[in-house]
Amino acid sequence: MDNYRDRPDNQRIVVTGLGMVTPLGVGKDEFYRRLFEGDCGIDMVQAFDTQAVTSHLAAEVRDFTPRDFISVKNLRRMDKTSLMTAASARLALDDAGISVNLYNRDRIGILLGTAFGATDVTVSFAGALFSAGPSSVNPILVPNTVMNAPAGHTSIELGFRGVNTTITHFAVSAETAIAYAVSEIRRGAADVILTGGVDILSKFYYESLTKFRGLSPDNGQQEGARPFDVKRNGYVAGEGCGILCLESLTAARERGARVYCEITGAGLGSSPTTPVAWPENTEGIVRTCKRALDNAGVALTDVSAVMAAANGGKVLDQVEALAYDELFASCKQKPFVTSIKGAIGESFSGGGIRACALALSVEKGWITQTIGLDLPLAPINFVMGEKKEAAIKQAVLAGISFGGTYAYLVMSHCES
Repeated sequence: MDNYRDRPDNQRIVVTGLGMVTPLGVGKDEFYRRLFEGDCGIDMVQAFDTQAVTSHLAAEVRDFTPRDFISVKNLRRMDKTSLMTAASARLALDDAGISVNLYNRDRIGILLGTAFGATDVTVSFAGALFSAGPSSVNPILVPNTVMNAPAGHTSIELGFRGVNTTITHFAVSAETAIAYAVSEIRRGAADVILTGGVDILSKFYYESLTKFRGLSPDNGQQEGARPFDVKRNGYVAGEGCGILCLESLTAARERGARVYCEITGAGLGSSPTTPVAWPENTEGIVRTCKRALDNAGVALTDVSAVMAAANGGKVLDQVEALAYDELFASCKQKPFVTSIKGAIGESFSGGGIRACALALSVEKGWITQTIGLDLPLAPINFVMGEKKEAAIKQAVLAGISFGGTYAYLVMSHCES
C-alpha cells in the first residue's frame, strides 16, 4: 500500500475551485453558510402539481438566475441541466482563478455525471413526437435529449476544448466521474478538469419515483428526509449541480492557487442485486471503501470523517450504518459520520454537491450535522444537532447506488 504523499506532485490531484447550484443556494459561500448553519433546502414542491401522488416535498433549486452566468447567445439553447452545469462550471473556474484562453483551452475539459439527464426535455420531445409526428418537434429540444448535452453546452459557453465526457452510473454517476477525472489528469490527458454531477426535478421524474415507492412517505407516516433515523420512511427527491475544479499539485503550486483538499484515492465496486434495489449486505460497501483507502495508502485508523450516502431509505441507511460499524470496529477513535441528504434531498448525481461539501469540511475543519436525524439506528459516531469542529486529515465520500454499485473517494488535507 503506497502512501499518496510518496507520489510525485504532478500525480497528486487537488481541488482548487468549487461551483454549485443547489437547494441551499448558488455558489460556495451561500451554500457553505446555509449548510453549516443547519438550514434545510426541503420544502413543498412549487414547480409542478403533486396532487396525483402521495409525496409533496422536494429539495428544489430556487433563486437561480441563469443569465447572471450565461451569455444571451447560448441561454435560449440550454435546458435546465445545462444551465445549472454551465453556471456551476463558471463559478468553479472563477473560484480557482483560471481564465480560459487561446493557450490553455485545449487542456481544460469536463467529466460530468448525470443519472437521468434532462427528463423534462425528453418528455416534451416524446410528447410532441408521438402526438403530432416528427415535424411538430421543436428542433432546440433534440440536442438536449442527449446525456452529454450539459457538458457540451458548458464547453461551448466557457470556450474550453479538452476532454468532454458524461458518465451515467445511476446514483454514483458523479462520484465515478470524479474518479475518472483524477485518472485523466494523472495520465496527462488534461491539465484542468471540471467534474461533478447534475440532475433535476421534473413532474415525470418525480411521479416515476413514487411508482417505485422510494420517496417518503412509503408507509403513510409523516413525510420527510431522515438519514440514518429509526423513523425514516423513504427519501425526498432533490436537484442541483456541484462542480469541482481539479488540477495537479504541481500546477496549483505554480499558480499559487488555493487548495481545498487532495483527492488521494478512489475505489469502485459492485454487488449482485436487482436494478432497482439497494444492496442488502455490507460486503460490497466494506470492500469498496477499503479499496479506495488502499488506493490512497490511508489506514482505517486515520479516517476522520465519512460523508455517507444515506438518504432516509430503509434498506440503504441500515446496510450503510452496519457497514461502518463493521469497517471501523477496530478503530479506537471512530470517524464522524454525516449525510447532507436531509438538507439537499436525493438527486442521484448529488455526489458532486456532496464532494464540494466535503472539500469545504476538510479545508475549514467543520463537519456538518445530519439534518433529520434524531433517533440513530445504530451506535455510530453520527454528527447530530449541530456541526462539529475537527481537524480533518482524511475523509471518505461514499457513493452507493440502487443496482448494487459503489464509488468511494478519499479526500485528504493537502499538506504543501
